[in-house]
Amino acid sequence: MIVAGIAFVVLLLLGVPIAFVMGVAGSAGLFDLGLRSMLIPQRMFNGVDSFILLAAPFYILAGELMGRAGITQRLVNLSMLVTGWVRGGTAYGSVLSAVLFSGISGTAVGDAAALGQIFIKQMPKEGYKTEYAAALVVAGSMIGPIVPPSVTLVIFAAVSQISVIDLFVAGIVPGLLLAGSIAAIVTVHVFTRNLPRSRFRVGDVGIVRTLIEGLLVTLLPVILLGGALSGVFTATEAGGVAVLYTLFLGAFVFRRLGWRSLFGALVVTARISASIYLVLAASEILAYALASGGITGWVREVGGLFTGHPTLFLFVVVGFLILIGAFLEPGPAIVIFVPLLLPVARSMGIDPMQFSIVFVLTLALGLSTPPIGLCLFIACRIGRISMWQLFRELWPFFLAEKVVVVLLVLVPAFSTWLPRLIR
Repeated sequence: MIVAGIAFVVLLLLGVPIAFVMGVAGSAGLFDLGLRSMLIPQRMFNGVDSFILLAAPFYILAGELMGRAGITQRLVNLSMLVTGWVRGGTAYGSVLSAVLFSGISGTAVGDAAALGQIFIKQMPKEGYKTEYAAALVVAGSMIGPIVPPSVTLVIFAAVSQISVIDLFVAGIVPGLLLAGSIAAIVTVHVFTRNLPRSRFRVGDVGIVRTLIEGLLVTLLPVILLGGALSGVFTATEAGGVAVLYTLFLGAFVFRRLGWRSLFGALVVTARISASIYLVLAASEILAYALASGGITGWVREVGGLFTGHPTLFLFVVVGFLILIGAFLEPGPAIVIFVPLLLPVARSMGIDPMQFSIVFVLTLALGLSTPPIGLCLFIACRIGRISMWQLFRELWPFFLAEKVVVVLLVLVPAFSTWLPRLIR
């Protein structure tokens, strides 16, 4: 276990790609324990051998098709139609767009890239600072891993054997709380910074057409959740439904999606999916090496110190995940740490839904944390600003989202009420 840990830290500091960091560190740990090398390919296969994981490429492809079919812009138009009449309307529109887009794309990175191309480039024309627009986009992108259909929740379900549909439903209220926390900071800035009024105009498109096109797009998450909850199709099959519905809108309704765009979306989806599966496979090697080295027993002993104090245990887990999330993406962190921490949480009586949402959200916030937050890099590249310029504007939103994490720890009903109601 010590050899694996040292190898992991050294390779990470050297800048080695994360999949190779975990694969090499895990392999070193297995060799140190005297285990057979045949275990390496076996564990890699085991890491991706899950029917639930088949949903991830579908949701990624649906998000890619949306961007190429002009669906993202239609969601933005709908959001601006709702919020554009108030002071700071474009800022509020960014938050609402993040909610709507997250309900379709399922990834924080996809949200930051798609919405960043619109808001980071357009908001400065209305008088906003580029850094402020980028901070709004990054903060809003944190909703993506929580609300359905979330690729991160799909990975969590595959590792934990918890129903992915239950996780999807459990993420709805926390996702809305995140959006509310961002909107609250915008409201403060409306009065303290005198945010400008929106210059958005419906123009030639028209109010009716904007509403119809926006509602057609927002029907997608309703169809996915409704179909999955009613038993018409599984969560994995829902991913295929999402792709078909997006293809229908892009090719036949909006007529913006051709064969070239479809091929480009497939290529990008294949690259992203391959990288996700490689990381998950390598994560399984490291997780197995740590478990074989005795870390499971050590975690149980530490967890025993919090017997009778489940809330304190959750706060300790949150603090640990904040540190981990600054250096490790949610996917591999889930594969490594969920098998260790979830059984301890269950033994304390913590609801699996509450633990899952707190775990995923805390890790997701690492995507907006220096020094290697991926969403930060995307926003910085689009806005051509430095990371520290961005973080100076981001920190109030970041703290507000941390408050949401605290609320989820203190009030389990935020994560558990809706799944119980649906059941």
